[in-house]
Amino acid sequence: MSYSYHTLTAALASVGIEEAGGEASLLLERFVGATPATLMADRHRIYDSPALDAAVARRMTRYPIQYILGEWEFCGLPFEVNEHCLIPRPDTEVLVEEALRILPPNARVADLCTGSGCIAVSVLYHRSDVTAHALELFPETLALACRNAERNRVADRFTPIRADLLAEGKSILAPSAPFDAILSNPPYIPTDVVDGLSPEVHTEPHAALDGGADGLVFYRAILRDYAPMVKSGGQIILEMGYDQGKAMAALQQAYIPDGSLRILRDLGGRERVAVITLP
Repeated sequence: MSYSYHTLTAALASVGIEEAGGEASLLLERFVGATPATLMADRHRIYDSPALDAAVARRMTRYPIQYILGEWEFCGLPFEVNEHCLIPRPDTEVLVEEALRILPPNARVADLCTGSGCIAVSVLYHRSDVTAHALELFPETLALACRNAERNRVADRFTPIRADLLAEGKSILAPSAPFDAILSNPPYIPTDVVDGLSPEVHTEPHAALDGGADGLVFYRAILRDYAPMVKSGGQIILEMGYDQGKAMAALQQAYIPDGSLRILRDLGGRERVAVITLP
């Protein structure tokens, strides 16, 4: 099938894709080599490519465009992405920006549930004095994070650790402590909410989404088992659900009562990142 920018945009919009125009541009640029200038000059020019047809067919099923493209930008850097990792999202950049702002010189950080490695790799890229230990349960996902560290030229300061955060992760990571900060975007969606998410999200790894019955299982483990690995005055910086601020405050009081909590908002003005400073 042949597409112009105009007809491809209409086709994507017809299946409920909100950013149809932007995605049409990305697909045409990737699979037929169209340039932004070309697309702007003639939105009715016809493009014919088997590779484009296959990509559009997949996207029409609501398969994520990030996986179709095989990479996605985060904090201005390119990251390989596939079905073994959560897709990096702009809201997570709030966490990275805060880490870059408050980490002391020559900081050592632990990135728990590293996924694609986007958090740790971005911090390392923008702070050449920082080193990171990145913990991930799944070997295929950890291998992906390592490739992203190589791709962005920070692999020499990126230490991968394969471990289950909820099981043996504490004992495996402990010998590398103390850390100046723990960073994490853990699974935080309540189990009974996961099935109601968009079709694209259903393609992402279930284990990277499901935070247990109340969405707080990983937060409890981090504050209970990993906070002792952070230096006095250091931080635990966590992405959270937009409606989990009160729950995070309660967890901080339960596990680190002498610490302090700040909540940062995402690009849409919703509560998104918890910054807990240890006493």
